[in-house]
Amino acid sequence: MRKIFDAHFHIIDPNFPLWANAGFVPEPFGVGDYLDRAASLGVVGGAVVSGSFQRFDQGYLLAALERLGPGFVGVTQLPATVSERAIKRLDARGIRGLRFNLRRGGSMSLRTVESLAARVHDLVGWHSEVYADTGDLSDLEPLLRRLSVVSIDHLGLSKRGLPRLLRLVEQGVRVKASGFGRVDFDVGDALLAIHRSNPRALMFGTDLPSTRAPRPFLNADLSLVIDVLGEEGARLVLWENASDFYSKERGSPGQATIRR
Repeated sequence: MRKIFDAHFHIIDPNFPLWANAGFVPEPFGVGDYLDRAASLGVVGGAVVSGSFQRFDQGYLLAALERLGPGFVGVTQLPATVSERAIKRLDARGIRGLRFNLRRGGSMSLRTVESLAARVHDLVGWHSEVYADTGDLSDLEPLLRRLSVVSIDHLGLSKRGLPRLLRLVEQGVRVKASGFGRVDFDVGDALLAIHRSNPRALMFGTDLPSTRAPRPFLNADLSLVIDVLGEEGARLVLWENASDFYSKERGSPGQATIRR
């Protein structure tokens, strides 16, 4: 069976704090809901990504990782004032990335983003993940080129940003092949262009439960990746690229027995 590392999904647990973002609070989507939805896809590992509505709460994320078990990691949001001790504690619990949500309420200056990203990478080796419209990245592009390791969510979101995204991909920036219902361009054409620019760039994610997306994730999105890139290209995008991106020497995400 084809195995998949789901590089981008959310867990929404109402037992932990949730904050309205632009008046929006998502419906619950717990670990059990995710496992039920992903059961038929071949998911054996993945990355739980913190959303704007979870701010800097770590409780839900650590609880989700505990239940999901080996093979799953976390991508969190942190304030610039976070201590080294707190970062190391999160690293020991399976957090592997730092997310900067610049599309929905990001309040950090670019200088602060760069400083925090560099500090966390130097301390524990985490990469940075950026949620932004690449069409709006003129000021951010130089920063993304300077960061040690970085990925961009949801194919960069906009057609007007694709040329910039492809330039970044050529420089080694990774891209989440996720949120196909959020973009305003032909997904197949974009996947092929990114893959040709750098076969190691794309990392598939379901984006479940697809909060605020014009349409949710469909199994057809997974089929599209395979149809456009072929079996060898799909193997990189569905498993190898993300498995490598989220790994650490002391414990890389590998095939796991999903606990229910």
